[in-house]
Amino acid sequence: MKFNLIDKVESITDEKIVAVKYVSLAEEYLADHFPTFPVLPGVMMLEALTQAAAWLLHRRENFRCSMAVLKEARNVKYGHFVAPGNSLRVEVEYFKPTETGATFKASGNVGEKQALSARIELAYFNLGEKQTEYASIDEKLSQHNRSRWSLLEHGKTTRI
Repeated sequence: MKFNLIDKVESITDEKIVAVKYVSLAEEYLADHFPTFPVLPGVMMLEALTQAAAWLLHRRENFRCSMAVLKEARNVKYGHFVAPGNSLRVEVEYFKPTETGATFKASGNVGEKQALSARIELAYFNLGEKQTEYASIDEKLSQHNRSRWSLLEHGKTTRI
């Protein structure tokens, strides 16, 4: 199952994206994390940063590739909890290109308190480059990414 952890894009340029994840008690993973003290799991916060970076990379590259995935996370630091009713505001800055994608400086805040920060590297590729039998899937994935992006880009809060 894939969780979409960006609900709204507040702003985006070729260098930076600012996006929001609204945390609701209705989200299924909160039932187990933790039963008497529900908070957004750290791995989900990191995934929100990754998804924001992926949108930035797709936009910069005009959706040239179908896949943008986390390759490496460095210097990940967690701070404030993100509880239901809070929103995680993520800011991701393009840092530099790599052979396989790009690196980013990223952080997430709840109000004025930092929830996490990290330097992340994403790999950017088409499935057909890895396994030729999957080349036909690339266009479907690219179309899906473009349709999701059009909802986020136009400021519509979504849970697709």
